[in-house]
Amino acid sequence: MPVTHVPSGPRPRGISRARRRTAVGLSVAALTVGVTSAAGPAVAESKAAPAAAAAADCSAAYKIEQTLSTGTTWTMCWHYESEAGLVLEDVSYQPKGEAAPIRVLSSAKLAQIHVPYDDGSVEYDDLTGFGFGQGLMNLAPGECPGGTIKSVKVPDAWDPEHPDVNGLCTTTRSRGHAYRMQGDTANKVFQQQGKDLLVYTVNQVGWYEYMTEWRFQDDGTINMNVGATGSLAPDDYDAGDGRGWPLGKGAKDYATSHSHNVFWRLNFGLDGNSKNNVEQYDSVVSPPAQGGQAPRNKTTRTKVTKELAGDAKNMRWWRVVSTTGKNKDKHARSYEFVPGASAKYPGRSFTKHDIYFTQYKKCEQFASNNLRNCGTGGGKSVDKWVNGQTITHPVAWVNVGFHHIARDEDQQPMPIHWQGFSIAPRDVTAMNPLTPPELADQNGHVEAGS
Repeated sequence: MPVTHVPSGPRPRGISRARRRTAVGLSVAALTVGVTSAAGPAVAESKAAPAAAAAADCSAAYKIEQTLSTGTTWTMCWHYESEAGLVLEDVSYQPKGEAAPIRVLSSAKLAQIHVPYDDGSVEYDDLTGFGFGQGLMNLAPGECPGGTIKSVKVPDAWDPEHPDVNGLCTTTRSRGHAYRMQGDTANKVFQQQGKDLLVYTVNQVGWYEYMTEWRFQDDGTINMNVGATGSLAPDDYDAGDGRGWPLGKGAKDYATSHSHNVFWRLNFGLDGNSKNNVEQYDSVVSPPAQGGQAPRNKTTRTKVTKELAGDAKNMRWWRVVSTTGKNKDKHARSYEFVPGASAKYPGRSFTKHDIYFTQYKKCEQFASNNLRNCGTGGGKSVDKWVNGQTITHPVAWVNVGFHHIARDEDQQPMPIHWQGFSIAPRDVTAMNPLTPPELADQNGHVEAGS
């Protein structure tokens, strides 16, 4: 299936036939929505977060603050970059019962969308090679129900006369049950419907439209997803060598298969301190011991002290741990990585691993085709930055792949297909942050009937 990319040769930075659609879209007069005029300052990422955790410090135009109906408040700043698009900074979480916001991330953004075609004819780096940031789309009010659409000044806009785009939606969504528990008697049920803060943009690259979605749950979980929708490129129906799928009548036109390898860059700053630790956990199941009734499962922790290129395995996971903050039970706060479905693409060195942990370096901004100058021998992709350096200020790079083999249902328009992952709080609070008052005393071992 043709990507929203021009299929022949390297994609130009200028306005190609596919790109021209975006330029026209940007030139349309701004939609009359509940717009907050804000371009987002190009804030330089600091090498060390403030010593004390605090709510995001930025002007009202560049601040997102939402108290959900369940009592949790999320606060963050935003700005917009010419390659990465939306960047979130100083992301803090304050559930009920916590006296102050708890800093989670210093910054978070997309780090690349790498698109190689199955026939080997082309591959694209959509963020740093084909104008992802310039492709920000105007959003209609119906696309942000119950929320606010903010105006974004797009750096290096395709249409310099119209750089302002009503393209950043912030709203809330229900997600269904946050929990359900039958009480001691049949007439008592504890249940809570979960609420999320949703922040998203839509960026057009050629014929594709990428929805970059950040969901902040009331239980402290952060979900990061990219959805691809739009159209199949009309020029890319020549996959006659078995590397495509027939679309339309009969078996005449074959859409070329390709991959979407999406990278995210998370600069951690738990409790407002950039000095965090990284740990890897692996569990191994062995046969039952003599006389035992079931197999045994042993989990081991490995402290990750050097930069790491990590591979997902069954019963393996990672977490980033605060070195300064503890919850009310005196346990170190941390965030655990929860991977989503992925079709890992082995064709390039930087796509061969699922997660990378590197020591913070300001020039290291994009997982491939990095445009920043990291000096002689610095390398242009994340795999080159894993070189044995000790980690004291971890940056996580998460790679989630999707192999797109087009289908008849992709026409027209193409249904959105999602790829992403989550980070979930582990010991950030002493109990479930949504615990009902009647159960607030049930922390730790609780005797039956007590």
